[in-house]
Amino acid sequence: MSTKNPSTLRFLGATDTVTGSRYLVDFHGTRILVDCGLFQGYKRLRLRNRQPFPVSPASIDAVLLTHAHLDHTGYVPKLVKDGFRGPVYATHGTNELCKLLLPDSGHLQEEESRYADHRGSSIHTPALPLYTAADAVKSLNSFHPVAFDEPLDLGGGVEATFVPAGHILGAAQLQIRVGGNSLHFTGDLGRDDDPLMYPPRQLEAADVLVTESTYGNRTHPASSPEAELGEVVSRVAKRGGVILVAAFAVGRAETLMLQLARLRRKDAIPDIPVYLNSPMAIDASYMYQKHPDEHRLRPDEFKDMYGVAVMTRTADDSKLLNLRGGPMIIISASGMLTGGRILHHIEAYGNDPKNAIVLSGYQAAGTRGAALAAGSRELRVYGQDVKIRAEVVQLEGFSAHADSDAILRWMHSAARAPRMTYITHGEPDASEALRLRIKYELGWKARVPEYQETVSIATPE
Repeated sequence: MSTKNPSTLRFLGATDTVTGSRYLVDFHGTRILVDCGLFQGYKRLRLRNRQPFPVSPASIDAVLLTHAHLDHTGYVPKLVKDGFRGPVYATHGTNELCKLLLPDSGHLQEEESRYADHRGSSIHTPALPLYTAADAVKSLNSFHPVAFDEPLDLGGGVEATFVPAGHILGAAQLQIRVGGNSLHFTGDLGRDDDPLMYPPRQLEAADVLVTESTYGNRTHPASSPEAELGEVVSRVAKRGGVILVAAFAVGRAETLMLQLARLRRKDAIPDIPVYLNSPMAIDASYMYQKHPDEHRLRPDEFKDMYGVAVMTRTADDSKLLNLRGGPMIIISASGMLTGGRILHHIEAYGNDPKNAIVLSGYQAAGTRGAALAAGSRELRVYGQDVKIRAEVVQLEGFSAHADSDAILRWMHSAARAPRMTYITHGEPDASEALRLRIKYELGWKARVPEYQETVSIATPE
């Protein structure tokens, strides 16, 4: 148990970066970790995953997860491996998706370690994964699903409630009562106009607000994402090219297939083959059918969405796609080119100017996707430099995050201003831009916390 200041919040991640979401709440001997994510992007950030956790994992009483993306959940297997023995609470949707995401994360780490050993590209011999698929499967025994809007007594005067956040299946905001104080964590806020998910629940009064700021310095384009995708597909298909779409396996792949189905129904794109080359994305897509109360899709739209693509599960079928050539569309993970089958497709097709690499969402600084979006035309893939001559397109309208205007509208719905708003989960320029908007447009107190900073909950600075 903790013997720290009786009521504190410590920022163990998602400060000065979008990734590594981790917030530690201490209250009179009860210690709760909100989110347990992986750092991604720059090497200096990824190295944090290898450092000892800032507090003993055994001292943490419970973990609460806002949603299933790895920058919010991907460190759970390591935490359990290193001694955490408490429950991991998440919504039913998040719980189900983590059964896919976490073992896949361990598998990819093992695969990358084997590649590094084979090619001699690691400074370590042998190259060791942060955790294995078996570690991830073991950690799932700690998961306990909870319903939205069902108060959860965590003991010691701490209570938590999960409320809908939009974004992806199961995504939640967290309302936490700590003694006489209330904390609100946004997790990742979804969009009001998301084609797949319902909008996030409006903000209720809270003493301390911790908000994401991924798009804190920008707004989404007014143009139609469907039309934006259709233009790319038509242009590249006309020249016989392969369209490689880098997509997050949970949420983005479903949205892309939905938009492709709508475009095909209107005859707005050529009738070329579409392949969903991600076993995890295939399984995740079917999970959306189990939770119709969380999304906008009708049964007929599900049928069209699944019918638009050939589902590619096996590694052999994935390799055959690299021999097929265009025109065709391949949707594959990962969304920021940090790993997965998309990298093999880029090795095969990235050097041909008639092809296109499509980035379908936010690209965290330091990732291969961010490098491509910034104009780089050479990627380091499994220890080898790959020349990129394919067209690179970043679809601006496909983000599942609320933009700065939407975050301000969401905050404006609160009955009163928080005593303090902490701005996290954004690159420094995005977090600072949102801080200024909150200060001058809402008149609220707002701060961008430092990595590993500790603040008082009862009297936030």
